[in-house]
Amino acid sequence: MTAVEPNVNDGDKLNVTQAAAILGIHRNTLRMHTDAGLIRCVVSRRTGYRRYMGREIKRYWREN
Repeated sequence: MTAVEPNVNDGDKLNVTQAAAILGIHRNTLRMHTDAGLIRCVVSRRTGYRRYMGREIKRYWREN
């Protein structure tokens, strides 16, 4: 994980690839942490894609 706090706005909605890149982890690791309940995401009803809010990315980074 990156040593520098992610520079994202609280209201940003990022997909798995974008969120993983900002955090400096592999996207499969991010998915595993989501499934384990370590980070929350919003799942689009229309597409089924996961979206990570900027404030949640910051919270996750601070706790890990």
